[in-house]
Amino acid sequence: MIDIFIELLLMLLIILVAAEIFTNALEHLGHRLNISEGVTGSIFAAIGTALPETMVPLLALFAGTKNISINEEIGVGTILGAPLMLSTLSTCLMACAILHRRGITGFVRPERSGFVRDLNFFIFAFTIAAVAMYLPRDVPYLRGALSLGLVLVYFIYVLLTLRASRDLVHQGHGTITEGRMFFSRMGLPNNLLITLLQLIAGVALLVYGATGFIHGIEGASYAWGVSALLLSLLIIPIATELPEKVNSILWIRRGKDTLAFGNITGSMVFQGTLLPAIGIMLTPWQPRLEVLASVWVTLIAALWLRFNARSGGLPIWALLLNGVLYVVFVSITLSR
Repeated sequence: MIDIFIELLLMLLIILVAAEIFTNALEHLGHRLNISEGVTGSIFAAIGTALPETMVPLLALFAGTKNISINEEIGVGTILGAPLMLSTLSTCLMACAILHRRGITGFVRPERSGFVRDLNFFIFAFTIAAVAMYLPRDVPYLRGALSLGLVLVYFIYVLLTLRASRDLVHQGHGTITEGRMFFSRMGLPNNLLITLLQLIAGVALLVYGATGFIHGIEGASYAWGVSALLLSLLIIPIATELPEKVNSILWIRRGKDTLAFGNITGSMVFQGTLLPAIGIMLTPWQPRLEVLASVWVTLIAALWLRFNARSGGLPIWALLLNGVLYVVFVSITLSR
């Protein structure tokens, strides 16, 4: 057990270092390309930091254990656990990170149009994914149509987000850098190639750290006798969502609310469209208690964020309540 915890601490340190490298390069890339913070956070950062949780269900379904049912449980649990963690615990942790500075009655102020667009797309797509659970497995064409529809939803989302970028830059929401790039401090030139190399290095470290963290969590969980589905819903997302949590906390502590929330909500759209499309086609995708609990809590959390997306910003106390929703979900699943 001691070896497992040492591995967890080491991989957590790697993730923290990787997040700093990644966010630093991403800010410089966004500034160099003259794109808005919304695009930088909602598309670039979201896809980059979503790689670990995208890999887990794919590896489980295509190269997992010899037990097909366990592979499917890991796939379903990871797909649903990721947006659950982002919409509840991640937003709560961001609020906690700035609570001492802004106070419980304070506000966070991400650029509203992009924030609302992200939530609207996620709620729409995740509702479709939830409805798909009630389709029998012997209607593959209908399941395939829903999967293709979710992919199309994400494609439209990306187009609309990119389309809005130019106006947002003119309104003062362009990506602004702070300080020099890390690789440039090592004597390398500050150009597009070096920026991309640092970005790739950050993503590679994120994937490596999250994958190692997953292995450590799995070892500890098996020692405690945790089921595959519960492991996937509760424990694996903690590891796979660490990049989003760390990046967003770093950004929000620096006052970059749009980047911080764009990273979270953009990842939610990515994980609420493309990953469920995989789940609908390659797993049973059926409504079990743990599965339904995660779906309902996630939708309630997203709707609560959408309700509080006002022109003056989101109240910090409202974000803290999203953490309470996560506790409710854990209580439901552990009470079985």
